[in-house]
Amino acid sequence: MASGLKERYDKTIKDELRKRFSYDNVMRIPTIEKVVLNIGMGESIGNGKAMDAAAGDLAMITGQKPVTTKSKKAISNFRLRVGMPIGLKVTLRGERMWHFTEKLLNVVLPRIRDFQGVSDRGFDGRGNYSLGLKEQLVFPEIEYDKIDRLRGLEITIVTTAKTDEEGRALLEALGMPFRAPGSRAA
Repeated sequence: MASGLKERYDKTIKDELRKRFSYDNVMRIPTIEKVVLNIGMGESIGNGKAMDAAAGDLAMITGQKPVTTKSKKAISNFRLRVGMPIGLKVTLRGERMWHFTEKLLNVVLPRIRDFQGVSDRGFDGRGNYSLGLKEQLVFPEIEYDKIDRLRGLEITIVTTAKTDEEGRALLEALGMPFRAPGSRAA
């Protein structure tokens, strides 16, 4: 079953972007390549169960089993050794990516308290966009009673755009609610 967002991209957004940036080749029109979700788990150094709980939350949110990320360096001040698990990540592609993006834009972001739009400073210079969420409760799959603690997560939308301007135009066309210029987050 195709995502409504993917269908809208194929039918209207591609043409709008092609006209706006006057691409000579349809393969140059930017699209979403993948969506990566990360949770940093510094607390897992002293608490092994925290990693399992966060992995369950991330799997519920994405419908895909998360991969454990391990430390590359030893940092004695944080009691961190090389190879210790310090985070979780999920990479979504294809149909799951489109469904997640649609859910993020239409369900998750509107559920954030006092939401004023997302910052446009999350671009990396190559058209990719990252945003952070302070808690996993904004996802409808997460039940408030079943979480052990609030965890933030980072969502990175990787696009095929070459510039931030093209990436922003793509995300705006998909429905990303960017904050009005000059307004600040609460």
